[in-house]
Amino acid sequence: MKSIQVRLAALGFLEFAVWGSYLVSLGLFLGSVGLGDYVFWFYTVQGIVSLFMPALVGIIADRYVPAQKMMSLCHILAGGFMFAAGWYAMRAGSEIEFGPLFTLYTVSVAFFMPTIGLNNSVAFNALSQANLDTVKAFPPIRVFGTVGFIVAELFVNFVKIDGVAIQNTYCQLFTCGIVSVVLAFYSLTMPQCPINRQASKSLAESLGLNAFKLFKRKEMAIFFIFSMLLGVSLQITNSYGTMFIEHFKFVEQYANDYFASNPTFLISLSQCSEALCILLIPVCLRKFGIKGVMLIAMFAWVLRFGFFGLGNTSTSGVWLLMMSCIVYGVAFDFFNVSGGLFVDQQTPASLRSSAQGLFMIMTNGIGASLGTWIAGTFVINKNVFATGLDAVQQLEGWRVSWFTFSAYALVVAVLFMICFRNPKNGIEGNDDMKKVEEDTESAPEGFING
Repeated sequence: MKSIQVRLAALGFLEFAVWGSYLVSLGLFLGSVGLGDYVFWFYTVQGIVSLFMPALVGIIADRYVPAQKMMSLCHILAGGFMFAAGWYAMRAGSEIEFGPLFTLYTVSVAFFMPTIGLNNSVAFNALSQANLDTVKAFPPIRVFGTVGFIVAELFVNFVKIDGVAIQNTYCQLFTCGIVSVVLAFYSLTMPQCPINRQASKSLAESLGLNAFKLFKRKEMAIFFIFSMLLGVSLQITNSYGTMFIEHFKFVEQYANDYFASNPTFLISLSQCSEALCILLIPVCLRKFGIKGVMLIAMFAWVLRFGFFGLGNTSTSGVWLLMMSCIVYGVAFDFFNVSGGLFVDQQTPASLRSSAQGLFMIMTNGIGASLGTWIAGTFVINKNVFATGLDAVQQLEGWRVSWFTFSAYALVVAVLFMICFRNPKNGIEGNDDMKKVEEDTESAPEGFING
């Protein structure tokens, strides 16, 4: 690898290490301080801020502040507010209140979420300046982001302070804040990104709202609607997976199980699977088409939740939890990555960036926010955190919840199978939505239609 590729790999590593230091373990800390029934709010707000903050910050980075400097500023603010959240939790002790902690956390993630896109912009710019093919050079760099996420997960799982793992304490917030500030300074060492003060795009265009015209095409409308419905599943296991696995140590027969005390370590298998499954996507798209690949993702979500409901942390049942983590790679990658490729190939060049933004809004914005809120409010809180339930009854509530989510994913898959057809290559309908010739020619035969 060239030196710039190594530097970008480190950039991606740190970017996702920030996220991995708390994303799957935050529920463990919240549950330990009596905020378990508020967990869904901390994940719902992540989707809510994703609806507008990346677009607004992107406008500033395009027109006024170079992307690497905007990324640095966002990480300074995100890290500072996350550190403040940890400081508040430390000072409050056993008297932690939802309002102050949630407010500080929300401001932090509001500035963090845009940095994922800024990271890509910085990387693409640096690779272009180095005369490297971004299509070939970027995927290996992006893998280091997943590695960073995994390393952060393992760090908070195994490192202990005063005999207590970081995953169970506010120290994970300090970890996130420190890594974010380090990345803020490291971002400034990246090659200068261009700005265009004369940009003539309207606000609607800058926010990607013009991409909604894609709903005029029946196939694309159905695809985006089902993307939102499947997006409902995206953050549920990130929100509650470690809490569920840790709960086994409060049930007598599982109290001494290794993975009951190391839930973040077990969940990290999901990200390992994710890194490997990316390699399967081109082959599966050519063989099964977008409909087939999306159905594989949907049924993988059925198994992801179902295996959680069937498994336990004993030697006889932990393999089911591991299988849930393995199929997560298929469920997440086949949906997100394949969906992004499909949108790219089915939209005209003039709408391509906006269409990708719309795909993210429908999935990680609307879908994930609604899904986490509904899952927490009407399923988890009702079945697990209801007053008067003992540990065994709560475990049964967890199982009922996972089977409920699995049934939902199954219904979505069956409806998608009935409603969606593989569209023809190219864009039909309005002239301004016709596919550019080179896009159709560059797509391998059968890549989308199977």
